[in-house]
Amino acid sequence: MPAVRDLRVLLQLRDFRSLLATRLLSQAADGVYQVALATYVVFSPEKQTSAAAIASAMAVLLLPYSLVGPFTGVLLDRWRRRQVILYGNLLRTLLAAVTAALMVARVPDWLFYASALSVTAVNRFVLAGMSAALPRVVGAGQQLVMANSIAPTAGTLAATAGGGLAFAVRLTGPDVDPVAVLLGAALYLCSALTALRMAPGLLGPDPSRLQPHLWEALVSTVRGLAHGFRHLAERRTAARALTAMTIVRFCYGAVTVMVLMLSRYAWTDNVSEGLALLGITVMVSGAGFFAAALLTPWAVERLTAFGWIACCAALGAVLVPALGLLFAPVPMLVAAFVLGISTQGTKISTDTVVQRSVDDAFRGRIFAIYDVLFNVAFVSAAAVAALMLPPDGKSAVLIIVVAAVYATVVVGLVRFGRR
Repeated sequence: MPAVRDLRVLLQLRDFRSLLATRLLSQAADGVYQVALATYVVFSPEKQTSAAAIASAMAVLLLPYSLVGPFTGVLLDRWRRRQVILYGNLLRTLLAAVTAALMVARVPDWLFYASALSVTAVNRFVLAGMSAALPRVVGAGQQLVMANSIAPTAGTLAATAGGGLAFAVRLTGPDVDPVAVLLGAALYLCSALTALRMAPGLLGPDPSRLQPHLWEALVSTVRGLAHGFRHLAERRTAARALTAMTIVRFCYGAVTVMVLMLSRYAWTDNVSEGLALLGITVMVSGAGFFAAALLTPWAVERLTAFGWIACCAALGAVLVPALGLLFAPVPMLVAAFVLGISTQGTKISTDTVVQRSVDDAFRGRIFAIYDVLFNVAFVSAAAVAALMLPPDGKSAVLIIVVAAVYATVVVGLVRFGRR
């Protein structure tokens, strides 16, 4: 099979293996850290969580970075990306340890969120750098599609496994969230050490475009950001793919908040059982991500990237209401698997379209903008869900709205394909 052959070729590339290992450790740490935060905020017995509280937490953690996120892309196109990944993970090691100390100290919520925000901001910076660097270790062509299937999906699976590990730690007792956070800090450190296997200049950008001095890079940030948006506007194909991915991410975020509320209040009265159900749902969604990694190279080759994105959105439009309106654990698990395929299949295709459509000198900026769209879509979905969800999380209106949004993506891409 061509996909197996491409996979074998990729895994023979030492630099690709190093970048992949760095990503896996980094995103495993993300999974541990984020689930530890979620269980601390949502599943602490003393906290009465609502959809509005979840939306507020997401806004606090994601929106401030969204305001400055595009500016980091300019730095990604001037600093050596390997150094960004190395020092970013070292910084997150320190910040995660601080978060664990704040949990133990039972500090006010605003101080805890400030610490968590710092880790999240660096996280998006590092992931954007890894995505921008991927073509530097695999080149273009069909291998890039396979690399985009392997790297982000394997990273997502690593994050899912990390989240499962954090769930397992949390189930040992109600006061062990700081231990899980420290485990995440250790994984961040391992990721930083793995990045040392790559040469400092390997991941780009080209030396002729580097601005080694921080002040020079900051002065040129506004000009560089404007150039990045102008470059994206000239690459209509990349812009359309980013739009579709943003809308699909919105749908995924809305369903995620609903599942959180169902796990906490509707499916069981026991906090530990609700946490276990949420953990199983996350694992099943991760299995959907893995299935998308296997299906996407084959599907893109036969349907084109936009054709596969349309199919992924159609899956959500049809199966989310068919399964979600039952509001039962087993059908919702099936829906989680379907959404895993839909969301990750769309992301793999979008990554490939963007990487092929934009110049290397602009990739850091474009992927930073990409990350901001990710964050804003997720927070917006949480806000909409907060308005629609009752205390137990059962909202037929929300399910129907999500299905309609998925259908809008399908219609838009079909019309684009005809043109």
